[in-house]
Amino acid sequence: MFSVEERDALRERVLRLAGEDERVVAGAAVGSLALGGGDRWSDLDLTFAVVDDVPVATVLDDWTSALADDVEAIHLVDVEAGPTTYRVLLLPNTLQFDLSMTPASLFRPAGPRFKLLFGEAGEGCEPAQPVAADLFGWGVIYALHSRSCIERGRLWQAEHYVGAVRDHALAMACLREAVPARQARGYDDLSAETVARFADAHVGWVESDALRTALAASVRELVREGFDARVPHTDAVAHRLAELVD
Repeated sequence: MFSVEERDALRERVLRLAGEDERVVAGAAVGSLALGGGDRWSDLDLTFAVVDDVPVATVLDDWTSALADDVEAIHLVDVEAGPTTYRVLLLPNTLQFDLSMTPASLFRPAGPRFKLLFGEAGEGCEPAQPVAADLFGWGVIYALHSRSCIERGRLWQAEHYVGAVRDHALAMACLREAVPARQARGYDDLSAETVARFADAHVGWVESDALRTALAASVRELVREGFDARVPHTDAVAHRLAELVD
């Protein structure tokens, strides 16, 4: 397990890379550590602006090679989000480093956890919360998939879909209680009363009866959140899904 000192040392190494690279004109800390939050378990997240006439991939590959040589970083995966490429690297001490780069003309905060370290950034915007009606609709779809998988004896696939129903209901609860609703970030901030209602929504065993029990609990909470959010046709959907909660 990595130490805070090792994480800080990597941060300084990467910032030195940025200072030595004329193709990089701005940089920022993002994520849980950006504004003084986070803890000793937090990953390192840094983002940089690359001059517009240089492909972002070229700089990412050069830095990845340098970090592979210097600290034995392993490239796990890339994620594209608009003009930004996120590259996830893993160090031998299990420290995850999320390195992202964006063309300079498009470099701006993607959310509130952004601290400019050098250079300039455009005006940012708060990422939108998911829409309750969309969460509800997908939750219903996953509930139907769950039932089909259980009846077909595809129990591991059913376990996946039952969890998706629960997660969409939890995300709706996050919207209702005004905590982050994406990527489970607000689950632990939900009220004790809300969390208690989901106690039976976990699949205790990959077996038909256990899956049906968890599905029923998940659907009940999905419908409850649908009514609270005043999602259109929740009453009709509840009636059509009644067999799943009996």
